[in-house]
Amino acid sequence: MGSHWLLEAAAPRAAGALNRSPDVIVVGGGVTGCSCALALAERGFRVRLHEAREIAGGASGRNGGFALRGGAMPYPDAVRQLGRDGARALWRVSERALDTIESLAGDAIRRVGSLRLAVDAAELDELDAEAEQLEADGFDVERLGELRPPLEGLFAGGLRHPGDGALQPARWVRRLAARAAMAGVEIRELSPVSSLDELDATHVVIATDGYTYGLAPELDAAIAPTRGQVLVTEPLDSELFPGPHYARHGYDYWQQLPDGRLVIGGKRDAALAEEDTPVEAVTNAVQERLEAEVERLTGARPRVELRWAGIWGTTADALPLAGPVPGRDGVWVAAGYSGHGNVLGFACGELVGRAIAGESAPELALFAPARLLAPGTPA
Repeated sequence: MGSHWLLEAAAPRAAGALNRSPDVIVVGGGVTGCSCALALAERGFRVRLHEAREIAGGASGRNGGFALRGGAMPYPDAVRQLGRDGARALWRVSERALDTIESLAGDAIRRVGSLRLAVDAAELDELDAEAEQLEADGFDVERLGELRPPLEGLFAGGLRHPGDGALQPARWVRRLAARAAMAGVEIRELSPVSSLDELDATHVVIATDGYTYGLAPELDAAIAPTRGQVLVTEPLDSELFPGPHYARHGYDYWQQLPDGRLVIGGKRDAALAEEDTPVEAVTNAVQERLEAEVERLTGARPRVELRWAGIWGTTADALPLAGPVPGRDGVWVAAGYSGHGNVLGFACGELVGRAIAGESAPELALFAPARLLAPGTPA
């Protein structure tokens, strides 16, 4: 079981070693940790990053490769939860992050837009209501109208979000890590951290999303590990899906790569309780449904080349935790993206880095850890 994204050879990266103790230690070498480390190094901080595996070896290299604006909840839910100003701020944070990712990622991102599809009239009504609120608040969104094959007959309609993108996420995060290394960050791969007591720095950033590994019990209680399963097929004969597609309230998602392969994930609701787990393993219940969905979408059963699973962190309100950990002096967290870490992870890592550097980061109020965390034992 291996991720298609991680099979690509990593480009050489500058090898740096700090000649003095770090000011900041970042735990986690995914998009969040690399983003935070780069932001700090660019501001003159000495930074060491620890990654238990390889860069992007966790959720950042094991997802479906979507780069979507917004959060895990639909926009109307964000308005109800955060108020109109808060929802607008969340969407704007993600749009700015997408633009920055595009400026840094090169050919690891394609800004081709995404399609959110409705499987029935009830879901289509929800999408129409979402489009109305997005338009009213100044966000670009397009109603699809009559669908074309192969979507025609399978879905009731949908929306297009023109600014969204498709990622080769491992390539992107490796490039981000290379930038961080060039800026002076010391990156230690195959370097797991089992306790905060091991770390000697003025600031520590926990950037592990769903892989908290007991670093802080209060985080383990607030961020639930959640498994997502994916497969990739052999190249299809023709281009059917020019960008990321997702449907059924996000339980189904797929994209076709430039080489014709189909990457498809989801179907967690085949066995929801079993997917609330930190175990990186594929299961017959989910994989069989993914294969059936491939056939439904393409009319064929192309050969499956790879299957894999990744773990993300889910919070009770579907918003990340990003900011200082209550009761732990100098300890910060940026994690819990509820499946939307490719963009929000980058944004939250940068925001935490800026905050540690003493810069104003008012957007962090959206993600304040204190809303869900009881104060822990000082580290």
